Amino acid sequence: MWDYSEKVKEHFYNPRNAGPLDGANGIGDVGSISCGDALRLMLKVEPESERILDAHFQTFGCGSAIASSSALTEMIKGMTLDEALEVSNQDIADFLDGLPPEKMHCSVMGREALQAAVANYRGEEWSDDHEEGALICKCFAIDAVMIEDTIRANNLSTVEDVTNYTKAGGGCAACHEGIEEILGKVLAEKGEAFDPTAKAEPAPAMGNLARIRKIEQTIEMIRPNLQRDHGDIDLIDIDGKNIYVALKGACMGCQMEAVTLGGVQQKLIEALGEFVKVVPVGAHKHAPAGAALTEA
Repeated sequence: MWDYSEKVKEHFYNPRNAGPLDGANGIGDVGSISCGDALRLMLKVEPESERILDAHFQTFGCGSAIASSSALTEMIKGMTLDEALEVSNQDIADFLDGLPPEKMHCSVMGREALQAAVANYRGEEWSDDHEEGALICKCFAIDAVMIEDTIRANNLSTVEDVTNYTKAGGGCAACHEGIEEILGKVLAEKGEAFDPTAKAEPAPAMGNLARIRKIEQTIEMIRPNLQRDHGDIDLIDIDGKNIYVALKGACMGCQMEAVTLGGVQQKLIEALGEFVKVVPVGAHKHAPAGAALTEA
């Protein structure tokens, strides 16, 4: 389990400024529910001074997303728009006395929502439609420009770091090579060499039995949501970082199958605090239904 500060817990259990804001004249929407995180930031700005009189949020996401959004609204009230735009994602994390590395993308999302809301108030164009950079991570719709900016702003050096801060690479992992290329480019600008073997600071290792039980518990938590749509999921096998599952019922062969598997993978990554890959049994010839769970 990740170690959350008392301020994160406080802003999660008692979020400030949650819900619609009457009279909002600047609104920023970022993320998407299909990707697991979405945030709407609403500002009430005094026109003459461009000072933020009030700020509210509505979010779909984890506890860290709620806490980060709550913290951001408290931080920017009373600031001018220009002052608010100087707030970084690290400032949000610091206000909360820190966020687990795997949850830093929540603070990045808050900063993006602020930029979008200010642009909306000023009648300017702000979008994350990837016109400026090539789309790198298709699972979470993250482009090269956002990855580069986030690496520079937070001094990131590994693929795991980039995933923690942006979610890029946390789905199917097909974009890891593209992320490595961007890391190499940005680090070269500082005269540093990218080391593809470098790893982010590891979380305390979980014992084999505890890890298997955590995977089983996470799958069981996911199943009711799939069953409501006449689908289901079975855990078939565990082989190191690969977790083999079988989708059943309406989930099997569904157009949203890849999205479902990506969501399951993200939940497992969050539960375990490590990178894992969810593989449908059709892609694993040696994991027939009923295979015993193993841990490499």
